Amino acid sequence: MHEALEDRELNCVDCAAPFTWTGGEQAFYTKQGFSDPKRCKRCREAKRAQYEDKGA
Repeated sequence: MHEALEDRELNCVDCAAPFTWTGGEQAFYTKQGFSDPKRCKRCREAKRAQYEDKGA
């Protein structure tokens, strides 16, 4: 049985901006065994770019 999850508002640890974590994203994270996101999309992409720059 699949229970619909409600969207949640979270705050980014880097820029403190609020962002919505949708029910669909929550279900995906749970299925993959991931923890709750800590960063908004913009800060996640910036962090990922830092790692890619260091690896190149």
